[in-house]
Amino acid sequence: MASISPTTSTHDHGTKAHADVAPGEIAVGVVIGRASEYFDFFVFGIASALIFPSVFFPFVDRLEGTLWSFALFALAFVARPFGTMLSMKIQDRWGRGLKLTVALFLLGTATAGIAFLPGYASLGAASIALLAFLRVLQGLALGGSWDGLPSLLALNAPKERRGWYAMLGQLGAPVGFIVAAGVFAFLYANLEETDLLTWGWRYPFFVAFAINVVALFARLRIVVADEYQDKMGELELEPTPIRQLFQAKGRHVVIGAFAALASYALFHIVTIFPLSWTLLYSQQSVVSFLLVQILGAFIAAGAIVVSGLIADRVGRARTLGGLAVGIAMFSGFAPTLMEGGPVGQGAFILIGFALLGLSYGQAAGAVTANFGRRYRYTGAALTSDLAWLIGAGFAPLVALGLCANFGLSWLGAYLLSGALGTLIALGINRAKNYKS
Repeated sequence: MASISPTTSTHDHGTKAHADVAPGEIAVGVVIGRASEYFDFFVFGIASALIFPSVFFPFVDRLEGTLWSFALFALAFVARPFGTMLSMKIQDRWGRGLKLTVALFLLGTATAGIAFLPGYASLGAASIALLAFLRVLQGLALGGSWDGLPSLLALNAPKERRGWYAMLGQLGAPVGFIVAAGVFAFLYANLEETDLLTWGWRYPFFVAFAINVVALFARLRIVVADEYQDKMGELELEPTPIRQLFQAKGRHVVIGAFAALASYALFHIVTIFPLSWTLLYSQQSVVSFLLVQILGAFIAAGAIVVSGLIADRVGRARTLGGLAVGIAMFSGFAPTLMEGGPVGQGAFILIGFALLGLSYGQAAGAVTANFGRRYRYTGAALTSDLAWLIGAGFAPLVALGLCANFGLSWLGAYLLSGALGTLIALGINRAKNYKS
């Protein structure tokens, strides 16, 4: 493995200096990229719980409108693997820089398009169709935004500190949620409901567009630099045909997707689902609940950092397995907390965010070493896409539908199923002596 320390060598005849790739520089690009994506991600998710039922589904009751909004929310996760496959072809032909530019331009355009989209009162059913179309575009763009920097970071980090460097990119999730929830809390606190539903809800989508522009240039500066391109080539972090990947490593894609299931199932259960439940069945104000969630996100950020320290001591797979057990235990009393009024719901949020940070900090790529170098770039991307799809994409829809019709005990059942999925996948990975 090449040196990971920044070193400089000057060549004759004025050729430019070359610096080896440093994990710290990669980590900056990963955090910037992930934070911008998660902000987009949470802006739509929060709007699905709080805004879209009134703006796009006023012709049904609030519960049904929220379920329809969550169905649209899930479309991006269905589209995301297709975005990854399409973007791999773009990169193979025109390069990583163009692929990332197209993806983030598409993401920004779709996000800004939602900001300008008239509601049902103006366009009728066409407004719902356009919202669904723009959500699919967001999913395609998110799949195309894979830049390989997390894999490059993992392969360049010292072996004894891979858990630490793996968690850095995951910090983008709480950062994105804090900003998105903060914007919505500000709007709810300062606007009348009529203004909020008419024009105020559009503001976060404009902000998301601006953040995407900044993130695009920050990430392009890294991924198109000669030293990064050279290092990517040296480590074989390049696209491979999808059919070849599944023929050679298909079982590892499935194991990797399920290995992170507990964390991804919890992801929307503490962020998006409780917002909808509180608005439907609680007397808490939206602002106060968002502030509790923002506090939880700060706790999650700290827990993500702690996860790196734990993983470097006991191993990433063991960390994920231990946290899956913790999430399984949490699933037993989660329904009771959600039924416990503001105090119980606050405890649910804070405990849930703490567990989320500890588990999510090591959820990305914990078993991607199974792919080897040749298949790692494409394998890691598709594994992440499938983990989001089966673990998180339909979580708000399924959880709200089950709990509204059959009771909150189903919330615990949903979390327990995710924990069992993780434990089974990690058990298979260990029994087969696969790498982790």
